[in-house]
Amino acid sequence: EAGVPFFSISGSEFVEMFVGVGAARVRDLFEQARKTKPCIIFIDELDSLGRVRSAGLGGGHDEKEQTLNQLLAELDGFDPREGIVLLAATNRPEILDPALTRAGRFDRQVLVDRPDRGGREAILRVHMRKVKTAPDVDVEKVASITPGFSGADLANLVNEAALAATRRNGAHVRMEDFTVAVERLVAGLEKRSRRLNPHERRVVAYHEMGHALVASSLPGMDPVHKVSIIPRGVGALGYTMQRPTEDRFLITRAELEQRMQILMGGRAAEEIVFGEISTGAADDLDKTTEIARQMVARFGMGGELGQMVYDQSRKGFLGDNRMAPEARTYSEETAREIDLAVRAIVDAAYARAKDVLARRRAELDEGTRLLLEKETLTPEEFAPLRSARDASDDIGLSGATPAAPGSSGRVTATT
Repeated sequence: EAGVPFFSISGSEFVEMFVGVGAARVRDLFEQARKTKPCIIFIDELDSLGRVRSAGLGGGHDEKEQTLNQLLAELDGFDPREGIVLLAATNRPEILDPALTRAGRFDRQVLVDRPDRGGREAILRVHMRKVKTAPDVDVEKVASITPGFSGADLANLVNEAALAATRRNGAHVRMEDFTVAVERLVAGLEKRSRRLNPHERRVVAYHEMGHALVASSLPGMDPVHKVSIIPRGVGALGYTMQRPTEDRFLITRAELEQRMQILMGGRAAEEIVFGEISTGAADDLDKTTEIARQMVARFGMGGELGQMVYDQSRKGFLGDNRMAPEARTYSEETAREIDLAVRAIVDAAYARAKDVLARRRAELDEGTRLLLEKETLTPEEFAPLRSARDASDDIGLSGATPAAPGSSGRVTATT
């Protein structure tokens, strides 16, 4: 678009095992750029080159540090009026050396976040030009059921929908193909070969219907989009999908509590019907506990613990929790109070879910009968079981039933 030479290089290409090679490549890159100006230099994966330098002396990082030092030197002698535009990209800005991002260097930072609903619509229209779509394809509806999808995810979605149309020998991509593609990307591949015995199948059906009925009973929750007991992915034995009506950026305490009630609806249904619980709620418990802990330790919703933040751990730019946690700044007594507050919140959510399902036991049994018969319930088939209350806003997916505790095959929402 600019009509000028474009130099593109990955940060890892600068670093070699031989001392001095990386610094020489940096000098050579800028020399070529000055000879061909005006031009654009783009460095991808800047974190592989510009990781924060250690305080130690010597060691195996000397070559990387020399390469970084040479880049800093080139940036110091860089005149933006020369007609050279320098760009770089990284998805881990938190590990960049502070010297790289100070004024006069990479000081202008542009956040390329996941697109909102309008952005998803625009991206989908671009990729849909490459395939033949049927008249029933609603771009706005596809955008509404893909919250948290990146541009690459949406491109993959259109490709998966085209493949789904090809599998059924269709001449055009229909709306049902996009629905199949969303489920495939979010929940994983169907595993019909994973045969459950009749009792396990009933447990999974009641579990998923528990999620769906609790979700439909709570005001302000997204409408249930699909309930299925078809195994998917590595370990998911069933899933309940809700269709978001809009993008959300703020969540109230009441909405967090309702999310936990939906997550606990599966286990509550199992206990009400069978009088015992199974390992199927492992993923639900993990998510519920995480929400409750964040309410207490991060959001100041812990009641007697006050409006304080106890979780000081830093998250990466993309929500990576593998960052090293900081030292705990509170006492053992406070830690115990946090644990008790988390348990109380989780127990309250479970009790409310049980209360809802106990009052709707007839619908729970009827819905499970339909689910066992059809394996998948659409919004139209589930509608007669829903309460008269409206449903509007919550999360994209809830209540996957993993095959065993700790299973990696989880059905999770993309946000």
